Amino acid sequence: MMKFGSKNSASTPIKCTVRLLDDNQLLYSEFQINEKGSSLINRICEQLDLIEKDYFGLRYVDSKRQRHWLEPSKSIFKQIRDMEADNILFSFRVKFYPPNPFRLKEDITRYQIYLQLKRDLLHGRLYCNTSEAALLGAYILQAELGDFNPEEHIDNYVNELKILLKQTLQLEEKMMDIHKNELKGKTAAEMETIFLKKACVLDTYGVDPHAVKDQRGNQLYLGINHTGILTFQGSKKMNHFSWSQVQKINFEGKMFIIHIILNEKKQTIGFKCPRGSSCRHVWKCAVEQMLFFTFPSSSDVPNVVSGGGFFSWGTKFKYSGRVEREILEDMTITRESPSVTRVGSLRRKSSSEPPTPSNLVINQVAGFNSLPRSLTNTSEEYNTSVDSSNQIDNPSVLETLLEDQEIMTSKIEQEIHHEEILNDHLLIDFTTMGTDGSPLIQSISNQQSGQKHLETTAIRNSGSSLSFLRQALLPVIFALFMMVLIVVIILESDFDIIATIRKAPEIAAFKKNYYEPSKDFLLRRFIRSKIF
Repeated sequence: MMKFGSKNSASTPIKCTVRLLDDNQLLYSEFQINEKGSSLINRICEQLDLIEKDYFGLRYVDSKRQRHWLEPSKSIFKQIRDMEADNILFSFRVKFYPPNPFRLKEDITRYQIYLQLKRDLLHGRLYCNTSEAALLGAYILQAELGDFNPEEHIDNYVNELKILLKQTLQLEEKMMDIHKNELKGKTAAEMETIFLKKACVLDTYGVDPHAVKDQRGNQLYLGINHTGILTFQGSKKMNHFSWSQVQKINFEGKMFIIHIILNEKKQTIGFKCPRGSSCRHVWKCAVEQMLFFTFPSSSDVPNVVSGGGFFSWGTKFKYSGRVEREILEDMTITRESPSVTRVGSLRRKSSSEPPTPSNLVINQVAGFNSLPRSLTNTSEEYNTSVDSSNQIDNPSVLETLLEDQEIMTSKIEQEIHHEEILNDHLLIDFTTMGTDGSPLIQSISNQQSGQKHLETTAIRNSGSSLSFLRQALLPVIFALFMMVLIVVIILESDFDIIATIRKAPEIAAFKKNYYEPSKDFLLRRFIRSKIF
């Protein structure tokens, strides 16, 4: 295994694997040690024949199980240097969901958005009520299987397919009925268009959930998309802070802080994240979404700093790439729109194919979960959307799998058996009911720690040294400086109050025996020597 920082690593290309939105498709690539993230992202988009690449990004999980977006302007190596060099896995995902997918210029870009939304529906992120879930599921059936064929589609042919996270018998019957009677003759392209029109108006379109707690300790999760920042508790959408209301976003430690103007009054709202690293990730996601969707030009985007204090550095963030308005106004795309190569990617529940993400997450987290979980209750309906009244009708048991969770193994040939498991830090369980009868979210930290850390290298040692400098040495230097400054103020200033302090016997003795000799020495050593 090649280790980062070894003598040969500077000139040896580093291999990586990229999982596409269709889990059956992997791309194998490589990068140089000094190559920036934008180069790899551009290379993947070129292989997929995507020109409108600004909406997409690469996700990865570090050795501490924290997910990240690969930053285009930074060195790839510096971002993933604590990962095993022979097992680097990225996931190609939609980073910025376009508010209106039909303003995109090419069908091939819309197809990638469709694949992402199909994943979101499967993993429970694209919340919808029962009727909407059945419709979206039927659209997928028609797009993937074509017209209903009584010779091929017999009995409950949907039962073997994975379309929805909580796929009950009632939902399967509704999907089959719609597929059989309402969608005959529709092509795959037509069904994808109808699917997008339906999905992009849902409240949870483009929402990437993050587990937090409010100031009262209530369990919530944040959703960030093109409209702003949303908060959910159980089946209710609690708040929606539009980007026009948000004045500032920052974080301090584990606290994610939003400064808003509501009813012409400035308000500050804080949410506590599970860890400092997850809070920093939420902050970066929120800042990127706000800048991408609200600024008229990338040249107007300022550098952002947050999270600093007396004893720690602040986190700096520099936006890289174009903003949405620049993309929509770009008239340089003149090529003939490429044809879309569609692949049937419906998963089967019982087969020799790789395990699904939900199964993998349950297996990984089960040892740490003391909460009651319902996995096979087919009497429950898949009903998890937020309607216009912000209340889901008939709330149900739902297990929500968050985006981009990955398992990393040391064998590339086993990668197809691993869905995105570790690229988030929680599951959301709606099985526990609150005192008011509404389900409450319960977050489960993904506490697995089987990943091997990269062995000690020169570059990683330098990172450890920097960490020690920040955490130990700088506070000591700052404290000593403040002590010296206070002593100088007391012994040199002419304020009456301080003059009284100087008359104290202890202070006078300290000044005569220590302060004045040290002062004379410094004056002779550094001041007078320069004069003469």
